Amino acid sequence: MTSEAFQAQTTVSRETVDRLTAYADLLCKWQPKINLVGPSTMGDVWRRHFLDSAQLWPLLPAGAKTLIDFGSGAGFPGLVLAIMGVPDVHLVESDQRKCAFMREAARAAGVSVTIHNKRIEAITAFPVDVVSSRALAALPQLLEFAAPFLAPHTVCLFPKGQNVEAELTDLNKIWTLRMDRQPSLTDADATILRLSEVRREQPADNV
Repeated sequence: MTSEAFQAQTTVSRETVDRLTAYADLLCKWQPKINLVGPSTMGDVWRRHFLDSAQLWPLLPAGAKTLIDFGSGAGFPGLVLAIMGVPDVHLVESDQRKCAFMREAARAAGVSVTIHNKRIEAITAFPVDVVSSRALAALPQLLEFAAPFLAPHTVCLFPKGQNVEAELTDLNKIWTLRMDRQPSLTDADATILRLSEVRREQPADNV
């Protein structure tokens, strides 16, 4: 996929494409030194990483302002969503070198984000509108990470692969939620889960 094909499919502005192009150029420059993404994906970064991230945009709740992205790695999907217009994006990544890359990518793209170079559990929690994460952990663990940041209106956006059914089975034992599923635009075997009204099941009272 080219940047032109990406723009045609997402209908983003030329300015947004230019910002993403600066990001893509930096990714290509840093990748040989730091394993930021799977090497096999570098020949198709606009589809495998930029479109894969941008497809979450239509699933954001109306007026979403604050988004936290767990295990951001090279910035997918959180930094892409910041470039597309989410105003207050927090990128969480424990790897110092990947955080250095994201700082440079954000600077090159001319976008302001907050980068947390620490483990998720070490962050002082604050309520957010959106939680996102790509290829970090199974759903039960993702929701454990998300729990301190959840407000009644929070939406979780989690792209998942072909093991999603097993993860959902485990999830239902612990959590209640509303779930919408969307097919991925970039992987026929993948699904995007949009979770809302998320709350932990309370154990039954002992009688």
